[in-house]
Amino acid sequence: MAEVLVYVDHVDGAVRKPTLELLTLARRIGEPVAVALGSGAANTAAALAEHGAVKVLTHEAAEYADYLVVPKVDALQAAYEAVSPAAVLVPSSAEGKEIAARLAVRIGSGIITDAVDLEAGDEGPVATQSAFAASFTTKSRVSKGTPVITVKPNSAAVEAAPAAGAVEALAVTFSEKATGTKVTARTPREATGRPELTEAAIVVSGGRGVNGAENFSVIENLADSLGAAVGASRAAVDAGWYPHSNQVGQTGKSVSPQLYIASGISGAIQHRAGMQTSKTIVAINKDAEAPIFDLVDYGVVGDLFEVVPQLTDEIKARKG
Repeated sequence: MAEVLVYVDHVDGAVRKPTLELLTLARRIGEPVAVALGSGAANTAAALAEHGAVKVLTHEAAEYADYLVVPKVDALQAAYEAVSPAAVLVPSSAEGKEIAARLAVRIGSGIITDAVDLEAGDEGPVATQSAFAASFTTKSRVSKGTPVITVKPNSAAVEAAPAAGAVEALAVTFSEKATGTKVTARTPREATGRPELTEAAIVVSGGRGVNGAENFSVIENLADSLGAAVGASRAAVDAGWYPHSNQVGQTGKSVSPQLYIASGISGAIQHRAGMQTSKTIVAINKDAEAPIFDLVDYGVVGDLFEVVPQLTDEIKARKG
């Protein structure tokens, strides 16, 4: 069976959930070979092997932390040349898509971004994408070179499938451009105790209808009762009510959770582009004609300041 390269997203050896999802998808089209780079790369082997990696290629170097993107592209290209895979899978984050695009250019291959499903085809992997605010679902395959595919988080359930996970050192020679853009400072993100927005199974978002930063506690309380991440529409972010890092939409982050709850969000195309692939969508809005209701699985026409607190109380009561 052909091998499939999977780029590992990890933090000091702790493998993030989107990578485990990629391993599940990779097993549909071949044998997963994971590529782990940077500090703690060798420590990823156990988790990767538990989820199907037959081999783990590792390389640790200061360049991965000190410089932006290019050292990782150099390493992934080295892995590609060593393995000659049937496909390369990368998590669909902002950095992941840049790595994938640069790699595709270097190896002369086609690229598919933001896939939400993956299956084997007679002429190579077939990726499913959602387009035009979920109005269309497309199935595509790369017709030139080795497919490079980025996959949205929460696109597949994580499935354990123990494999050998043999660790091998990857030989990497950094290009001259690898040190062109240096990281000069880092500021740790404040811990909220909530899951990462793009990886969360449940997201609760607030929009213009929240009517002020002081009212976002209503959204946060519902999110906390569900163990969810908090999102915000562009209108709420532009008004200064919530940080840009929490913006969901075309100019923010794309999310694809199992459950997405939109409160006080009208459903402009900009917002829908960032959450349209959510598995179940619930909207709460007092305007029965709001465009968001065209997209939802369940809609509640009502004042969010009445509906959301009641929902929060009910969830807490059922849990307690």
